[in-house]
Amino acid sequence: MTENYIIDYKDVSIFNNNKKILENINFRLSAGEFVFLIGKVGCGKTSLLKTMYAELPIYQGSADVIKFAINKIKQKNIPSLRRQIGIIFQDFNLLMDRNVYDNLKFVLEVTNWKNKNEIDQRINEVLEQMKISDKKNSMPYQLSGGEQQRVVIARAILNNPKLIIADEPTGNLDTEAAKEIANLLYKCSQQGSTVIFATHNYSLLNNFKSRVLEIKNGKLN
Repeated sequence: MTENYIIDYKDVSIFNNNKKILENINFRLSAGEFVFLIGKVGCGKTSLLKTMYAELPIYQGSADVIKFAINKIKQKNIPSLRRQIGIIFQDFNLLMDRNVYDNLKFVLEVTNWKNKNEIDQRINEVLEQMKISDKKNSMPYQLSGGEQQRVVIARAILNNPKLIIADEPTGNLDTEAAKEIANLLYKCSQQGSTVIFATHNYSLLNNFKSRVLEIKNGKLN
């Protein structure tokens, strides 16, 4: 794989429950690139994204993600891959029994951050970046949907990931909140992370000058 490519898929077919969902997938994403992945609900967007963090195996073709050969990856190496990826889902998946700060602290602690001052500094940095510093002590249920998604993005970028995978991150948000979330993720790409943003909200595409990949009839165009 060329040095600058974060993702490099060649002639990949993707199966789910032994059924071929996508075939002849060929694409590359560079460092710091922001890309929309579009297509109708059920077209295979999520299955493609799952292969990137080795949730779904690849049996046909070759796929490199952050220099890991996904089609050959061993189980023991999957955690190392995932530590370099920030994943954002439509459902927030926040820990409802702890506040925003402790949600983020939990992630840092399980990824081997030990120094309390460094943990505190990093959490404050990402909350500032997401413009929710004032929500640090709030419980998730006290936040709006847009605010919860900002916390989820903050969680995803804590470890400065090389790749951010956003799977329908604005699906539960109103139009204005969706634009704000897309803009925050676009800024993440400007700071060096590659961002792949899956959506069926085509109106978002008009707000950003970015590449668009479309899944249609089992193919990626």
